[in-house]
Amino acid sequence: MENTNNQKIKIFVAAIIGALIIVIGLGMTVNKPGSTKLDGFAQCITDSGAKFYGAFWCPHCQAQKALFGASAKLLPYIECSNADRSQKQACIDAKVESYPTWEMKDGTRLPVENGAGVSLETLAAKTQCVLPK
Repeated sequence: MENTNNQKIKIFVAAIIGALIIVIGLGMTVNKPGSTKLDGFAQCITDSGAKFYGAFWCPHCQAQKALFGASAKLLPYIECSNADRSQKQACIDAKVESYPTWEMKDGTRLPVENGAGVSLETLAAKTQCVLPK
């Protein structure tokens, strides 16, 4: 009788441990370390052919990146400024006159909203990328 109870306890403990392993595994798959809910959105913007021109010294560009948090690393960002704040040739060729400048694949440019960049909602509408809630 005691052997049967010990076996039941061992099976029960093994089942609990197995369930925990599955739950933890699923959690790590859904929320990969370092990923954020805007990763897919930022990657979609990049895949859409959009370009985000900016300068390291531009506070509005920093604010634009901040809207994306850690996902900003996935944006199609093009640095336009040299260390001396002169404009890089690629941005001269693209006729970038202010920062930030968002250019869509078809060549249209989005106007800066509220002096601080372009809203995530506008970017979603213009790129047809889904903005997570």
